[in-house]
Amino acid sequence: MFSHFIIKIEGEMKMKIQQILNRIYVNEMNQAVLFYENLLGEKCTMRFEHKQFHLEVAQVGSILLIGGSDEVLTSFRNTKATFVVDSILEFKDFLLGNGATIMKDIKGTPTVINMIVQHADGMIVEYAEQRS
Repeated sequence: MFSHFIIKIEGEMKMKIQQILNRIYVNEMNQAVLFYENLLGEKCTMRFEHKQFHLEVAQVGSILLIGGSDEVLTSFRNTKATFVVDSILEFKDFLLGNGATIMKDIKGTPTVINMIVQHADGMIVEYAEQRS
């Protein structure tokens, strides 16, 4: 499995995608966490409530579980993956220069600084930089 991707610009190593998380939307978080822990043989490494959006978020391996009611999840389901990056500002510049559209600009969440981007091919991705 790939854990790091490096984007080279004019021969220089610049930005790094540190991890790609597959997003899975669930209604029952406890059941989903237990299932993916058993399936992957890994423990949940992050779990928190995002009260502003009425969501619960958990990570098991390369799976990002996003839990809530169907009504709440509707506006999130089009986002297909989360790319954890080393510098969200550098990625924003790169993406804008390569045909992407910023759907939700950079903002802070309880654990990351993130933005939602639609790539030129139509894929919608969350870019996230871990808070220090």
